[in-house]
Amino acid sequence: MRGQASALAKLNYHPARGNAESGVSEGRRLAAVMFTDMVGYTALTQSDESRAMELLDAHNRILRPLFPRFHGREVKSIGDSFLVEFDSALDALRCAVEIQEKVRGYNSTAGGGKGISIRIGVHLGDVVHRGGDVFGDAVNISSRIQPLAPPGGVCISRQVYDQVRNKFDLPLVSMGEKGLKGVEVPTEVFAVVMPWEKKDEVPPEGARRVAVLPFANMSPDPNDEFFADGITEEVISTVSRIEGTEVISRTSVMQYKKAPKPVREISRELGVGTVLEGSVRKAGNRLRVTVQMIDATKDRHVWAENYDRDLDDVFAIQSDIAAQVAGALKARLPGPAATSLRPPSLDAYTDYLRALQVMNEATPDALREATSLFEAALRKDPTFVKAYAELASICRIVGQFGDYDAFMRKAWTAAQKALELAPDSAEANAAMAEACMTRDMFEEARPYLQKAVSINPNLAACLRLLAEADAVLGDLGPAAESMRKAVSLDPLDLVNHMVLAEVYRVSGDMQGALAIYMRQKELHPRAPVVYSGLVSCYLQAKDYAKARAVAEEAVRVNPSMKEMGLLKGVVAGYSGDRAGAESALAAFLKEGNQFMNATAKLNFGVALRDFDLAFEGLSEQARLHSWFFLMRSDPLYADLVRDRRFAEFSRKVGMPAPA
Repeated sequence: MRGQASALAKLNYHPARGNAESGVSEGRRLAAVMFTDMVGYTALTQSDESRAMELLDAHNRILRPLFPRFHGREVKSIGDSFLVEFDSALDALRCAVEIQEKVRGYNSTAGGGKGISIRIGVHLGDVVHRGGDVFGDAVNISSRIQPLAPPGGVCISRQVYDQVRNKFDLPLVSMGEKGLKGVEVPTEVFAVVMPWEKKDEVPPEGARRVAVLPFANMSPDPNDEFFADGITEEVISTVSRIEGTEVISRTSVMQYKKAPKPVREISRELGVGTVLEGSVRKAGNRLRVTVQMIDATKDRHVWAENYDRDLDDVFAIQSDIAAQVAGALKARLPGPAATSLRPPSLDAYTDYLRALQVMNEATPDALREATSLFEAALRKDPTFVKAYAELASICRIVGQFGDYDAFMRKAWTAAQKALELAPDSAEANAAMAEACMTRDMFEEARPYLQKAVSINPNLAACLRLLAEADAVLGDLGPAAESMRKAVSLDPLDLVNHMVLAEVYRVSGDMQGALAIYMRQKELHPRAPVVYSGLVSCYLQAKDYAKARAVAEEAVRVNPSMKEMGLLKGVVAGYSGDRAGAESALAAFLKEGNQFMNATAKLNFGVALRDFDLAFEGLSEQARLHSWFFLMRSDPLYADLVRDRRFAEFSRKVGMPAPA
């Protein structure tokens, strides 16, 4: 992520405590809000008032005891509706499901057509307590989500989904983004698939959300594990071409290689309806691949196949697997373009697979080795499009550890060659876009990215680049949309979540940003970028006490990481502790590398309002192409952007000048 360490900010809410009546004092807080409504009650009161009152009494007797069981506070009842507040989104959702289960039980014994039907909506957001009542967008959104639920159903917002997705047993199916009355930004809504609903009532597109699990290495030589990993990645790439599918990216699925789990659990965590798993055995020039396709919603095998072939047939095996998946999903697999997917030589392909495995170690030495392996593959087969594309991408990273300009030239040449060989390849277009971005040519990069995504909508990394380009050019709405898709395709990738959270924060959706950061902190308690993001949120809202507490926690968790000391020093600068900030900066500049030193100068300069220092750092970032892609829109840099020198910086890096 461009400039991960350069974004710093905060949220303006205060958890409240103790009111004799509601248990909450007046003030602002983050809360989960549940809104319930009886279906058809108004019409019933007009046709049969006594029956309506009878059902309302039964409704109240069922619901009211459940709220405190899940730590909910009844704010008020409005005729046949309840407004209930919870500290936990998970408690709110569990309460909603329990309500529907109890109502269903009541209906089974009521007889005489006297059943109750309820819709429930749940949202997580900011609320304001005043005069014993609750106000705010969270209340409005939960009430607007509720009518979208079917009778007897529950709908939740994206904010709730982000909090509960790995903690809740029932399937949560996206209904897409919905325009809600009185809500400016469309809200993604999820439906809870209730236990009694028929399996085939789950939207059919759920089956077309596919995860290819890491293929097991069954080769006699354990050093051939790279081949099994490579086959996994290539099957992901081939299956992702099936029209109408959503295929989970390798970053997420490879996490199950070292920590395998049951298919049903994996399908819940990734939100997929179809799983592919298999094994690879390579012995001499022979290859055995076994693969099976599992319908995760019904926990049954759809098909299984064994391939005993010569090693040269590896590409035909991958194509056949994709064709079988497409047939089972009743979907279309487009024919490959002759140039873009022409099989490379086997020797070149072997180097390519080794490079992919080494690259995923992500250390500077590993990245340099992967670069050499991609180059070796291209010497053996100068028409290998994917190797050119991967070389262009990796050079952008390796350049940070060596001769930046030399690696950027290499990236540009590789991308041009990939595009020349395969102008209709998604990978080639993505590589050309990334090469443009290494030169800060964002306007030029965007058409290549848009074409790549139109060819293959499953490229999560490409969607992230598109979000970056859109954000640099000031289009935050499309950037957020691209990042939501990237997170959906690569849900276990930390960086995707961090980029989406930063887009939310800069756009003013502090609740959405904090929800992501808090969840990722649970999953990655040592990740420095999570602490940096949380500090960003709290600084943006000028809650320096919380920013300081998070920075101190970051230092405790990662005492050997100099970047965490940098975070603490920046907070000191914002808090008015100039001496503490300057001391931290001086200590950091003695040991930091050129990228981190530039970031330190920029952020300390902004914190201390020393804009000469800030622009010194920004000038270095421009030279290194390491500046924060959301800088133009980030409230933390608002004063810097207003400085006349920022227009000159914008011109250098291909960013629109501030208005």
